Amino acid sequence: MEFGYNPPTGERGREAIRADHYIPDLTRALDMATQGFRSVWISDHLNYGQEWRLECWSVLSWVAARYPGVKLGTIVMSNTFRHPSLMAKMGASLHYLSSGRFILGYGAGWHEGEHAAFGIDLVSPAQRVARLEEAVRLIKLLWTEAPANFDGKYYKVTNAHATPRPSPRPPIMIGGGGEKRTLRVVARHADWWNDVSRPLPVLERKLETLRGYCEEEGRDYASIRKTLSIGTFIDRSHRKAIEMAGTHLQGDSPPIAGDPSAVRDQYARLAELGFDLCITFFPRFQELDDLKLFMDEVIPAFG
Repeated sequence: MEFGYNPPTGERGREAIRADHYIPDLTRALDMATQGFRSVWISDHLNYGQEWRLECWSVLSWVAARYPGVKLGTIVMSNTFRHPSLMAKMGASLHYLSSGRFILGYGAGWHEGEHAAFGIDLVSPAQRVARLEEAVRLIKLLWTEAPANFDGKYYKVTNAHATPRPSPRPPIMIGGGGEKRTLRVVARHADWWNDVSRPLPVLERKLETLRGYCEEEGRDYASIRKTLSIGTFIDRSHRKAIEMAGTHLQGDSPPIAGDPSAVRDQYARLAELGFDLCITFFPRFQELDDLKLFMDEVIPAFG
């Protein structure tokens, strides 16, 4: 199993963010994380309310310029925020400038409040997934053909160039666990699949659902990389780690929590299910002791 680091881009109810000291805090965190994590992932949200928050692509470009040794991913970008042809151009440009390190994490979009706040239409879930599927087809086309022409139900381009075209093209990681529509789109089009943390029986069911769609679509289930977004609460004291996680452990997206041995065991169970990349965050963003403990005593156990 590999591990990716997901630093905060603003308030998300997990870490304490000091807006007036964010850049030094982020720099310290990435200086450390890039010594052990193979990838850095930036979340794509505009706002949930009145919180302080930076835009995903701006932060990702900043990271790309300063940390040349790691892969760069989005976890995950909302198709509703940017036209997919522009997204293809942005991705091709960053892939070129970063010497081929970009991974496009992509999703349908979901948070009603931020869409309303920024005046972005949020259509029905079924239409969002349909638009996502067409967007992925368009992005792939722009990354493989020039000029590209596409006349779909939702998107159209004429003689468009996303040059320099990436070769090989970046992996496309589709995020979402919807069992009626999203996982079928994953089976059809994704190189990687990403889901959020869920109780193990729920993850097992979603994996079996994805396997079934792959069989229906004639897709090799093993060819899709399975990835997970999950928080980690780690401390040398198992009790303290559990206390830090608190009520999150009873939620729909329970984090990993415990001392290093317990954390290793929990990640090993996810690896047994077939997840080979976990993208994680840590609550002590300024102190970094939990991040360092994870790097020292968890990452080495997974090779």
